[in-house]
Amino acid sequence: MKKTLLAVLFGATLVLGACGGDKAVDKDTSTNTGTETASADGETIYKANSCVSCHGGNLEGGAGPALDKVGGHLSESEIHDIIVDGKPGMPGGIIKGDEATAVAKWLAEKK
Repeated sequence: MKKTLLAVLFGATLVLGACGGDKAVDKDTSTNTGTETASADGETIYKANSCVSCHGGNLEGGAGPALDKVGGHLSESEIHDIIVDGKPGMPGGIIKGDEATAVAKWLAEKK
């Protein structure tokens, strides 16, 4: 019983931790000149929004699935929908709007 309770508490901590805090991300897009910058923005947003806590700093996975080759089996649109809407085991809305689009674009390039 104690092991089950600890497992549930640990899992809840991971999920709630993924909901993140109010971390500032530099949103100055005045110097953006192309897709290479959009890719860097997607990576920056990914790292600033607690995604690494489940998916790893190198997209290797952990509590969540590995994302290092996610673009090989999901389209940018599908990745975007998962980021915005969530799915079992992943809360939706951690990243929204243009930031979700930038992260989806960046991840779709991972094949």
